[in-house]
Amino acid sequence: MHGIGIDVSKATLEVAVYHGPWRQFDNTVAGHRKLAAWLKPLAVRRVVLEPTGGYEQQVLDALHAAGLPVVRANARQVRDFARATGQLAKTDRLDAAVLAQIAQVLDLPLYQPAHPWQRRLAEYVQSRRQVVQMLVSAEQQLGWVKDRQLRGALQANVLQLTKSKAFLDQQIAQQVRQQPQLEAIQTLKGVGPVLLAVLASELPELGRLDGKAIAKLVGVAPLARDSGTLRGTRSIWGGRADIRQALYMSALSALRYEPRLRQFYQSLRARGKAAKVAIVAVMRKMLVILNARARDAWSVLPAGE
Repeated sequence: MHGIGIDVSKATLEVAVYHGPWRQFDNTVAGHRKLAAWLKPLAVRRVVLEPTGGYEQQVLDALHAAGLPVVRANARQVRDFARATGQLAKTDRLDAAVLAQIAQVLDLPLYQPAHPWQRRLAEYVQSRRQVVQMLVSAEQQLGWVKDRQLRGALQANVLQLTKSKAFLDQQIAQQVRQQPQLEAIQTLKGVGPVLLAVLASELPELGRLDGKAIAKLVGVAPLARDSGTLRGTRSIWGGRADIRQALYMSALSALRYEPRLRQFYQSLRARGKAAKVAIVAVMRKMLVILNARARDAWSVLPAGE
């Protein structure tokens, strides 16, 4: 069985076979067909790519449709693997070789394409995230500018971004309402359309893993730092930062309106836990609850079109 690594750029695909040949294909529909035809006779173990700002999406879907076991690897995991194997130089061909070695030795979870409604929702979530970032930057800039004419222009920019955010919030809420599997888990106060949209578009594992695994995947599980007689402070690390950010905002709202979570937070604080530690614990508890409800609800509801 052969591990295959593909380094993706906007125009080309650099393809390496573990301890085997390499080839280059165009990152086009025709190039994807040629790549799939070349890989089919090779008894492929895994085909591993890493995220490249969306340029990998079409080839992922093409290889999956061709019946090949394709993986979209975590970029940090790929970097750590390369360093661990002593591969410090970086070229497209070397990157493809590293990905081929990962495909040969690691059993990474296979890529599962999202439903069309999830992809559409993901575009709105990403657009909202970018608008929020621009809005924060524009408001900060407005805070220190004194020139009257310039302030007027900046205020107009802030107003336009605020309107864009409101439009995106409305569209996201509407799309969430159209998906009964999302409505089914919106039972915690503080869990709104934005969090549900982020989970649906960026956490396809929700409802398919146990609570500990889903918390570790997102990065809200405390990780041990013990060695010998040393017992280090547990801390969260890694995971999916965008999901954590959405969970954090929802947790702040839940602390005000969800009695069970507020009592949980207060009990942690009474035991001497720092405020940030207690909030992370609330985030973790929210995620575990949503994961369990998704598992129960989605087993009896249609997966959407």
